[in-house]
Amino acid sequence: MMLLLLSLVLLSLTDDGHALQVWGHRENGSCLCEVNPDLWVFPAAKYDAALQTVLTCEGSLDKLQEQVNLSLQRLPQVKALIHNVSSQLEPFQYLHYQGLYSDLSLRLLGQELSQLETDVSAIHSQLNNAETQKLSKEVSNLRGKVRRMTMTDTVNMKSVKEKLRNLKNTAESCKSIPNDFRGQGSYCLKGLLSNVSSPVMTKISPYGKSYISGSWGKQAQRDSEEYTTSYWVQPLVNSHIWGNTLRTYKDYDDFMASANHKDFTFAPSHTHANSIEGPSGVLYGEAFYYNCYRSPDVCRYDLKTSHVKRVKLPGTEVGFNNKFPYCYYECRANSDIDIGVDEKGLWAIYATVGNHGNLVASRLEWDSESETLNVTQTWETRLFKKAASNAFMVCGVLYATRYVDLYREEVFYAFDTATGKEDNSLALPLEKVAKGMASLSYNPTNRQLYMYNDGYLLAYDAQF
Repeated sequence: MMLLLLSLVLLSLTDDGHALQVWGHRENGSCLCEVNPDLWVFPAAKYDAALQTVLTCEGSLDKLQEQVNLSLQRLPQVKALIHNVSSQLEPFQYLHYQGLYSDLSLRLLGQELSQLETDVSAIHSQLNNAETQKLSKEVSNLRGKVRRMTMTDTVNMKSVKEKLRNLKNTAESCKSIPNDFRGQGSYCLKGLLSNVSSPVMTKISPYGKSYISGSWGKQAQRDSEEYTTSYWVQPLVNSHIWGNTLRTYKDYDDFMASANHKDFTFAPSHTHANSIEGPSGVLYGEAFYYNCYRSPDVCRYDLKTSHVKRVKLPGTEVGFNNKFPYCYYECRANSDIDIGVDEKGLWAIYATVGNHGNLVASRLEWDSESETLNVTQTWETRLFKKAASNAFMVCGVLYATRYVDLYREEVFYAFDTATGKEDNSLALPLEKVAKGMASLSYNPTNRQLYMYNDGYLLAYDAQF
């Protein structure tokens, strides 16, 4: 018993947590110690404090459990909300991935304005009328806003950019009407298209329905010497994206019978710099115009000399190589640059990063004396190119289509280059026989539209 008591004494702790030292003496071979039992009184105060702490912790744990339960109840709602927001943002992710959301540079804006001032000055000195005077004044006012932007941020730069776009379009529209347009197409004075007929001609491509992408049509230049009545077909034979040949027929009868054709080869392979990319070509005069392989250039292949000339399209980061294809409902691969013809001549329809992926229309002109292909005028629209299934030009007006269902498209948008005005309230039905529309172009010689529809060749009458 003494040894047990001694052990308890030696192992005991004082109130401050230190060991308690107890002195003793030896007697008859034993160690005797005097022990004060008051030192081991039960610490009731400490027990009460510890118990209160335990109770407080239990209360906190209960509150935390309530919060966890509430969070578990709300978590599905939060997940559903995040999924809903993500679904709404998903269609616009390409804007981020394609680098379209970038800060507007004040320096670049000033450069654009300086170029516009030079162009407007040249137009005004040439025409000197009320419209050019008004345009010069508006440009001057815009210059004042840009100057103020260098000192304060009270002017919204996006609105200034939009105003600059409008003024640039107005300046392009003020330029002289080209000589080859004067006196032609009196029906153009009637305004926008009023309707598109049902197909007046339907034919399977001479290459077969397996070639689902390409373009076709009739010679589009009125005064072409050798190819006035020619019809042509241009299939894309490599992955439905690239091609290097053109097939022509002397007249309508040969075309319908798929007889007496003549083939032209633009390049030695589908991946050559002069090969064709995308379903967007047109036979105009003695040459075929198309988008050059993996470039923002338009190529001109001369059917007589086999020479290829090209011109780079204007704009900041012109979309090519499937950056801005027609994409309403389903994307038609590499349809970035579309070549068309109307009463005013040749056109290139495309999109640029500088115009936020919206449609741009540039008028092209072949200079036979210098043998160069040039861009003479350019207009920027507010229609996102991937929101359209195709586009074409008629009487200087850019029209765009969208997918309706398996057997219908719809002309829903128009931009008039003569006035700079747009109309997105159109609803002109366009019949088809298959789902995919690779190309759609207009021919001013007979006022017909030509569609390459998954290997089917369809023609329509454009009605005013």
